[in-house]
Amino acid sequence: MSTQTIERPSVSAKIAPRYRVLLHNDDFNSMEYVVQSLLEVVNVLTQPQAVDIMLEAHNNGVALVTTCVLEHAEFYCNGLCSKGLTSTIEPE
Repeated sequence: MSTQTIERPSVSAKIAPRYRVLLHNDDFNSMEYVVQSLLEVVNVLTQPQAVDIMLEAHNNGVALVTTCVLEHAEFYCNGLCSKGLTSTIEPE
């Protein structure tokens, strides 16, 4: 009886690059509107998180909303822009 070894090809999983979704401060929208828009567009955020993001953008000019794969980042960015907010994405 002979013993045979079966070799399996090695598979390396590629991790999708991640992108930062940024919210920029503006002087047009109320703080309440920005918080509400964040909650509607990025539905995984809690209200305290949305308030923190809004305050960060207000005080520092820009805030990190979330970091995710490109498709989601584009979706969030476009959603925020459709609400009249200024949002951009950048590679992590």
